[in-house]
Amino acid sequence: MQMDVLKIGTRGSALALAQAHETRRRLMAAHNLPQEAFEIVVISTTGDQIQDRPLSEAGGKGLFTKEIEEALLDRRIDIAVHSSKDMPTQLPDGLELSAFLEREDPRDAFIGRAAPKLIELPHGAIVGSSSLRRQALIRRLRPDLEVVIFRGNVQTRLRKLEEGQVAATLLANAGLRRLGLADLITELLPLDAFPPAPGQGAICIETRIGDAPVNAMLAPIGHEATRLALTCERSFLATLDGSCRTPLAGHAIIEGEHLRFSGMILTPDGREVHEIAAEGKASDAAALGLDAGLRIREKAGPRFFDSWS
Repeated sequence: MQMDVLKIGTRGSALALAQAHETRRRLMAAHNLPQEAFEIVVISTTGDQIQDRPLSEAGGKGLFTKEIEEALLDRRIDIAVHSSKDMPTQLPDGLELSAFLEREDPRDAFIGRAAPKLIELPHGAIVGSSSLRRQALIRRLRPDLEVVIFRGNVQTRLRKLEEGQVAATLLANAGLRRLGLADLITELLPLDAFPPAPGQGAICIETRIGDAPVNAMLAPIGHEATRLALTCERSFLATLDGSCRTPLAGHAIIEGEHLRFSGMILTPDGREVHEIAAEGKASDAAALGLDAGLRIREKAGPRFFDSWS
């Protein structure tokens, strides 16, 4: 397949680059093209630059995508590679998510210095996490622990852990595996007790709407089951809020033509929790996510969401 060099936009962290390289490798294999047919373009985002406060205070998920999406709209890049869990549910006009690579293991990974398991940490131990979902789940399971904001890329957080700033931290298993750091994991947290963020473990590719040549390039590397699962999860997310201010989890599993979904919302202190389940045809993924979001919102009641503002 002949075309000009395809420009792949990405953040500059080691994990973001690993995901861009994985996308490039899959495109090379799918189209029998050399590496020179693709250029990886690193773009610094506001989210990368803000390290002194929670993203929820600075503007939310879009801080990791804004500058990349501007480059896509300006045609400085042809595709953007993202971690799906970083993507806002509302995209800029003219852009769409065109492909999802096959999902990695979506579980959270615990890396402990003081103990190998979350449940075994000493009373009052300090655990670092930048995710409100993870913070709330930690507090739910271990209200005695001190949970602190832990910003930075994977390597920065691991360095802070090694320096003893915290007794443990949590990261996505998928990211650690992509970086070849799975041997650092001391515990994989079970999906039922510690459900993942919507989209966790999946790489998504954003393009300009109607860019037929690019979409034709991406078609062979898209994974349909992952697309359907994330359609459900992102629909659930959009129904509730979809920003970094929301401690919520959602995970869909596709089995043939059947979809099973489980969702959870928590107060930031982890004391109040509501769970929801849904299942049906995989082709109804968006509707199932929407319905689950509406039902859990009704179940929790309007007062519950006051703590999210």
